[in-house]
Amino acid sequence: MRIAILQMTGGIDPAANADTLVAAVDEATADGAAMLFTPEMSGLVDRDRDRAAAHAREEEGDAVLAAVRGAAAQAGIWVHVGSLMIRTAGGKLANRGFVIDGSGAIRARYDKLHLFDVDLPTGESWRESTSYRAGDGAVVVDTPVGALGASICYDLRFPDLYRALTDAGATILAVPAAFTRPTGAAHWHVMLRARAIEGAAFVVAAAQTGVHADGRATYGHSLVIDPWGDILLDLGEAPGLGFAEIDPARQEDVRARVPALRHRRAIPAVVRT
Repeated sequence: MRIAILQMTGGIDPAANADTLVAAVDEATADGAAMLFTPEMSGLVDRDRDRAAAHAREEEGDAVLAAVRGAAAQAGIWVHVGSLMIRTAGGKLANRGFVIDGSGAIRARYDKLHLFDVDLPTGESWRESTSYRAGDGAVVVDTPVGALGASICYDLRFPDLYRALTDAGATILAVPAAFTRPTGAAHWHVMLRARAIEGAAFVVAAAQTGVHADGRATYGHSLVIDPWGDILLDLGEAPGLGFAEIDPARQEDVRARVPALRHRRAIPAVVRT
């Protein structure tokens, strides 16, 4: 099955970002993709909390989500929106991903489990938990290209999540992201390849890239990786759309050659001496 991956330099104007997403839906459909994958924070990239909060809407009122659902329905294509900023009933925000089917219906939602609260050697400081609430569950959803296990960006550093997803039958692991450049250069490729190899699963990682209007810089290098750990697609640093093939036979072959998933065991209590 053919998939499309959007790499974008999202900005502080949700309407402009929505236009980018709708154009990607049209281009992906024209090139024969069954499903489009977009990055984390596809609707808004803005670290100015007050300015960003002014755009926050509950799911039913989010204009970017509505635009993508309408475009997906018109084109008949599935879309994994890596994440949007959604206001929750409790007042905090959710970093929420959506799987939208070819009729425009929402098939699955996933709220980012692990929030990015770090101080980097570069002087960058991030406190995602100040504005966002963490999710409380993992999600696997059937799609035309396979059983998709959802995650978002910083989740990548927690392999137990991906074990849970593949134990639940995921054959594709989606990792939409807005990785910083220092952490991306150090860890992005190696961790994504590790998740693919550990789970004998395809990994699809659509990413933000470049210097954004809010001043942040993201790493790019949207990737598609096969279950053996081979990189099928690397979009480098330029924004744009890329394509890759998801071949279930490749996965079956890898899982037969290295049947590690069948050999998984619950870890007994650790004895420290």
